[in-house]
Amino acid sequence: MSRAGRQRLAYAGFLALAFMIALTASWTQLGTQIDNYVYDWMFRLYSPQPWQTQSIVLAIDEPSLSAFGGRLGFRKALAKGLERIAVAHPRAVAVDVIVADVDAESDRALEAAFRDTPNLILPCDLLKDDSGWDDPLPRFRRWAAAVGHVHVELEAPVGRSIPLEKAAGRDRRWALALEAFRVAQNSVIVESPRELEVAGVTIPATRATSRLMRIRYVPPAMERIPTVSLKQLEDHPELWRQFSGKVVFAGVTAQTEVRDRWLTPYLSPMPMPGVEMHANTFETIAQHRFLTDAPAWSVVTFCLLLVAVAGSIFTWLSGWKANLAAVGVLGAAHIVPYIAFTHSTVFPFSPGVSTAWFSIVTAAAWQHFVVRGRLVRSETERTRYQQAMHFVTHEMRTPLTAIQGSSEMMTRYSLTDEKRNQIAQLINSESKRLGRMIEMFLNVERLSAGEMQLKHENFGLREVLETCVERARPLADRKQIQIVMEELPGEALAGDRELMEYAFFNLLTNAIKYSPSKTEVRVFGEREADRLRISVQDQGIGMDRKEVRKIFQKFYRTKRAEQSGETGTGIGLSIVEQIVLQHGGKIEVASAPGKGSCFTLILPGAGATVPRPLAAN
Repeated sequence: MSRAGRQRLAYAGFLALAFMIALTASWTQLGTQIDNYVYDWMFRLYSPQPWQTQSIVLAIDEPSLSAFGGRLGFRKALAKGLERIAVAHPRAVAVDVIVADVDAESDRALEAAFRDTPNLILPCDLLKDDSGWDDPLPRFRRWAAAVGHVHVELEAPVGRSIPLEKAAGRDRRWALALEAFRVAQNSVIVESPRELEVAGVTIPATRATSRLMRIRYVPPAMERIPTVSLKQLEDHPELWRQFSGKVVFAGVTAQTEVRDRWLTPYLSPMPMPGVEMHANTFETIAQHRFLTDAPAWSVVTFCLLLVAVAGSIFTWLSGWKANLAAVGVLGAAHIVPYIAFTHSTVFPFSPGVSTAWFSIVTAAAWQHFVVRGRLVRSETERTRYQQAMHFVTHEMRTPLTAIQGSSEMMTRYSLTDEKRNQIAQLINSESKRLGRMIEMFLNVERLSAGEMQLKHENFGLREVLETCVERARPLADRKQIQIVMEELPGEALAGDRELMEYAFFNLLTNAIKYSPSKTEVRVFGEREADRLRISVQDQGIGMDRKEVRKIFQKFYRTKRAEQSGETGTGIGLSIVEQIVLQHGGKIEVASAPGKGSCFTLILPGAGATVPRPLAAN
């Protein structure tokens, strides 16, 4: 895989990691808490269209308790209040007062009131150990059309939702508000795993969540659910008319007596009594004002889209355009949950926002360092290219100077035929040398572009290597370096003999150039299946792993090579690699600083199938 391909793959991997970290963080307790805070904030920010309430609260407040003898006397007061509102023919009456204890005198009055109250719904609550239900006394229960639980799901003292279904063992109860709606509609509850249906109203409450339903509280811009206290009803009997055609919720609202009192998302100064919370639950059902949680797949899809967009932005854009687009992504992540809320869908805030931030920071950081790395590499390559060009022009100047000087001598001076022949041979030799240098640079580009046509012939491996060794021996003798040819497979290679000879010769001359005097250069090989392994090993300056990865880049020279005093262009090994690749082979390099290097060419034999050449990095 090319460097660009590896970078793209790594980029995608980092973005995927950012996505997983962001999504995991949004599922933590902190992420859930942030979602709840944002949910409450959207509740306060968005005010739905007002509606006509269908319920009313019959409240047992502090003045009522004081007027009727406190907790001991409120049963008689409740009985009296129920008798007064009975003439209004309310659609249903839900009592949010647990009447499980016994008081004979008060119970008789309350039982009579329950008997005369049509469509009565009485409350029950779970026992402290959740082993069963704290039910109304049998004498009361027999007059009830239904019994509903009064359990509210609390999330850090805020009541945001209520389970419409609650079970203790195998004994299941529906919520008080749901039973009130069912009784008022004279209907039945039809259930499925995903929803409930009552009187044609579909309630989005799944069985997997105990039929948890979010409460749509009456907004502050509307008038609150009407409330009439027992004391007010006693003092002003004509108030019974307000209960006509309504669903009544009767319960304690006194601060000193009520224990089921919670904050709402509106964060009003005073907590809301449980009886009023059940009335709001009823309004949610009766007005079809349901808040539905966005499905998990839509949240994940939205987060994936944010990651993809963030990654694309910093791939195709830069500068202020990229920053502006990133701000747009962050804005979308922040505003989509609110837009969804205005359409009665609760879209969690944390996943999208955390994903947007993580992916943008990751993408921006990646592109910053990648671009910076590219600039550094580009500058380094430019410097090396200039150094190489300086060396090349210097090398070319030598034959050009010889040619120019010799031609001037022939035109200015009267020379003997022998001298003219010598000068002509020199001009011919230097021009050929110059041509070979130019051809070498052209071959690099042709090989890289795949434009150079290779000759296809069979030639002996040993013969080519012996030729290269003999050509390199004078250079080795000057440094008293011994070239040792070990056992070589008597196989033939298929391809371009001249190019392969250049490749072997380049490896030999490099081994000699970068080895100290009085050392040894070994040439050996072996057969491996249908491949030939030919190695050139020296005892020279060596390279570290980082340098080994770069030595086939054009114009690259290691620091040790530059400090050795040996001249070079840094393109020889690049040509060797291209030659080997075009012949369907590859190069392996083993090296360590101060311990020498071993270059191994792995080439197909003459009878092997040559694969399509790979693109060089």
